[in-house]
Amino acid sequence: MDASTRTHPVGPRRSLMTRARQAVDTSRSVARDIGALLTPRAVVGMAIEGAWVSTHLVTYPLGIFQDRADGWRGYRIEHLPPVQRGLLISNVEAAGTPILLVHGLIDNRSIFALLRRGLTRRGFNSVYSMNYSPFTADVRTAAAQLGEEIEAIVAETGYEKIHIIGHSLGGLIARYYVTRLGGDARVHTLVTLGTPHQGTYGAYALPTRILSQMRPGSGLIRELDEPVVGCTTRFISYWSDTDLVIVPQGNGALRHPDLSVRNIRLHGVGHISLPIVGDVAHGISTALAELDQHGGTLTAGVTALATRPRPGKPSSGRSADPAGRHTARARS
Repeated sequence: MDASTRTHPVGPRRSLMTRARQAVDTSRSVARDIGALLTPRAVVGMAIEGAWVSTHLVTYPLGIFQDRADGWRGYRIEHLPPVQRGLLISNVEAAGTPILLVHGLIDNRSIFALLRRGLTRRGFNSVYSMNYSPFTADVRTAAAQLGEEIEAIVAETGYEKIHIIGHSLGGLIARYYVTRLGGDARVHTLVTLGTPHQGTYGAYALPTRILSQMRPGSGLIRELDEPVVGCTTRFISYWSDTDLVIVPQGNGALRHPDLSVRNIRLHGVGHISLPIVGDVAHGISTALAELDQHGGTLTAGVTALATRPRPGKPSSGRSADPAGRHTARARS
């Protein structure tokens, strides 16, 4: 028996061992996810999620008729409450930088009603929201349309960079724009809420093109995992271990070696509830307030636009809090 004959079975054996390890890892992940769903806080969170879904169904029609809402509010301050005046006085650049809200699949801007109110009450005076077609069938096409919307906001406000907050699919569309279409030239910070960065098995629910792009290992997910050397946008990703739309839940975290990312884990928060949670509104407001006129950040602890670590050099970061209260490992 020659050498090639003796080594031939090694490939199939390795493949079998790899599949076995993947099955074990998947089983462990499922066990962790089920355990997270059985905690008292998770049960309360699912009840809140159900109530918010019912409320959102009522408010949904209110968000249908405008493609873009709100927007520039100017710099007059005499009519503003103290919190709003405070941000304008202390950091007019951060207060005026436009924020664009991008909704998820089969939804509209009404999902951001409370978050938009929270941002404006904290002094952000240039908050926009847009609708894209509920019949959108391709993330790449939607990302190109997002780019057109951003260029319109830039032309209207005079700001060269904006922030984006994307819920679910909206975050994936914005990430594609930033990392594959050169959108980092226009986006200072991208905040994603319950976005399937690594795909979700929930996307197997229906055989549509847009859902197929959100499946783990899809062509789109693989494209997003390709190198993005020199990307200057900072990313903040909120994900919940009780999100029943993102399966497994950990796929809502953004992990990419070329991106400056802060992943923030929440517990007891459902998928639709992510844009209404007070901790989320507070965390986003804190991050977006730390912005200077050069696009940098002012306070340590807020994800900065920093140079990437050299290959082989470990990056530093804070350990994640088990409860997920605005502490997470910042990954470069």
